[in-house]
Amino acid sequence: MNDDVLRLADVDAGALIALLGAQGLTVEWLAPDALIPGSYWGESEAGLVGDRLYVRPDTPLHSALHEACHWLCMDAARRAGLHTDAGGDDVEECAVCYLQILLADHLPGVGRARLMRDMDAWGYSFRLGSTAAWFEHDAEDARAWLRERGLPSA
Repeated sequence: MNDDVLRLADVDAGALIALLGAQGLTVEWLAPDALIPGSYWGESEAGLVGDRLYVRPDTPLHSALHEACHWLCMDAARRAGLHTDAGGDDVEECAVCYLQILLADHLPGVGRARLMRDMDAWGYSFRLGSTAAWFEHDAEDARAWLRERGLPSA
């Protein structure tokens, strides 16, 4: 775990709530030391249950965006049964990573470059060695997956 990544306490909460709320996902803010329902990784990582994203002030922004993008990439049937494990295959996981980078551009003071640095610092792993290299040169499968489902891909 890297302490140099953006945490939700460091970003505009209203912008995140508005961004995700416009898509139908509710952000539930928890007390600083509360257990996070639906957290796959535990600790401060975001959790998903149904149409709710659970976070705390110390939740890494990349984690909140990643879990939110899993939800955005699901159909209604998967969302209805969602609790903790978003599932999906490898290409969907790549699409989720790609989409979270795009969404970072909609958050004041964040942007894709910062989010990609945070993803690298946290330990996301891509064939080309960095999130930025993957995003720029090796993510056509993720873009195609998103386009096929009518989700943002650029």
